[in-house]
Amino acid sequence: MKRKEFNTYKKDFVEATKKILDIEHSENLDEAAFPAYSNPNPLMNFLFWERIYRVMNYIEPKGALERVLDFGCGSGVMLPFLAKETEEVIGVDIDLEPLKKIEQYINFPKNVSFQETYEEVPEKSLELIIALDVLEHVDNLDKELEKFASLLASDGELIVSGPTENFLYKIGRFLAGPSYSGHYHVRNIYDIRRATPKNMTPRNLATLYPVVPFFLIYTAVAE
Repeated sequence: MKRKEFNTYKKDFVEATKKILDIEHSENLDEAAFPAYSNPNPLMNFLFWERIYRVMNYIEPKGALERVLDFGCGSGVMLPFLAKETEEVIGVDIDLEPLKKIEQYINFPKNVSFQETYEEVPEKSLELIIALDVLEHVDNLDKELEKFASLLASDGELIVSGPTENFLYKIGRFLAGPSYSGHYHVRNIYDIRRATPKNMTPRNLATLYPVVPFFLIYTAVAE
């Protein structure tokens, strides 16, 4: 995806989240990253959206996929993009209220469905699962990752991003304000990667940024 196309995509979500936050501000909107989408600080805004851009650019060359799952999809920022690359997209989140609010401003394609759980998704039926900035919140990580592995077809792929939670990251989060408290984070991205099931092979996709690592993106392929 070229930067110009991505910036148009980004603009639609930024405007939508701003309109919603102008009306209300709640904890579930914070957890769905609404303040991050529309952060007025140019550096923080760039850092947040750069993760999305890197993941999109990694997925796009794969060509047409049959079925993908966005775990912890939040406001659905990845869903319109995934819908163009995939026959069926499943957006899963325990709180679908932020999605319902975004739907007032963003039209999600018909091949996208929203669910509160993925329990009815058949095993070995997914080519791709993405879990962007969500697994740091999950209590039973090992169980979640094992379930992901069971849902992926052979050579199916998991893409994960998350915070390093290092000293500089924590300073930046503090300066960003209470909407970015992170008090509900129970681990960092290194903990998540170490928990990768043995039948999956992880590798780094990107570090933002190598000198001052705030976020890591990695992939893991199912055997």
